[in-house]
Amino acid sequence: MNRVLAHTGAKYPVVQAPMGWIARSQLASAVCEAGGLGIIETSSGETEACKAEILKMRELTAAPFGVNLPIRFLKDDAMLRFVCDAGVKFVTTSAGSPAKFIAPLHDAGITVYHAVPTVDAAMKCVDAGIDGLVVEGTEGGGFKNPEEVGTLVLLQAIRAKSDIPMIAAGGICDGRGMAAAFALGAEAVQMGTRFVSCAESPVHQNYKQAIVDAKETGTYVLNKKSTPCIRALKTERTAHIHEEGLMPPDTFTRILDLYFGGDMEGAVGLAGETAGLITEVKTAKEIIDGTISEFFAIASRMGALADARNFG
Repeated sequence: MNRVLAHTGAKYPVVQAPMGWIARSQLASAVCEAGGLGIIETSSGETEACKAEILKMRELTAAPFGVNLPIRFLKDDAMLRFVCDAGVKFVTTSAGSPAKFIAPLHDAGITVYHAVPTVDAAMKCVDAGIDGLVVEGTEGGGFKNPEEVGTLVLLQAIRAKSDIPMIAAGGICDGRGMAAAFALGAEAVQMGTRFVSCAESPVHQNYKQAIVDAKETGTYVLNKKSTPCIRALKTERTAHIHEEGLMPPDTFTRILDLYFGGDMEGAVGLAGETAGLITEVKTAKEIIDGTISEFFAIASRMGALADARNFG
């Protein structure tokens, strides 16, 4: 059996990324109901609100879901303890070393995957006893490693060193990307930008439309000489930051005005290169059904080529 499906309990190996403030029960439950794996974010730092969102998932869906714990952004161990006590079965960790989190999560019967941007980070996680990896290429939106490595290379490099289960993230928004990721050793894919722009996403229509309108060159990698390094949509604001080289301290101050108020110059709109592949707003079910159908069509074609021993 596909190991990611065995670990998550989801119907399909399609995971929704844990975007801060966005990946809450409204979006995550829609993804779960469509057969994917919804993930509740905690990177917003709104501990009590995130706890409530985790509990609300039980009311909205009977399907399994996960929670993300971004280590660097957790103020204390309150969220870790809550997740361990809440009956959550799958957790992704990110933004730091998961070493101290693995034992308490395992003790609570929770499967743990860690997000990694490099082979070295992946091997440290494998040595620490992680159950699987979210392999994040530079094509993805949000927080990035300034030493850019694409998903295509990163999946191959990690698979050459370990047989650990991998969820591919970055540059994937459909069945074509999923098929490519599986060919390189992944057993699931994670989508962020595709689900930010879906019908059930809580963000403002202006944000969704900016993703739909973006070209494949429609994002910048910003703040590469400092931290955090991010990938965001091209706007007047991000063009200025790109030119200056560093993000000002107030870059994220009005992020909620952008996300939910639609002011695309109020902050930076995080998005991946797949914005250039997304041409319309779809429901979570349409996205997942289309991805799975396209994946199997491509897999069938490739299988036929292999059986015939020809290149088509």
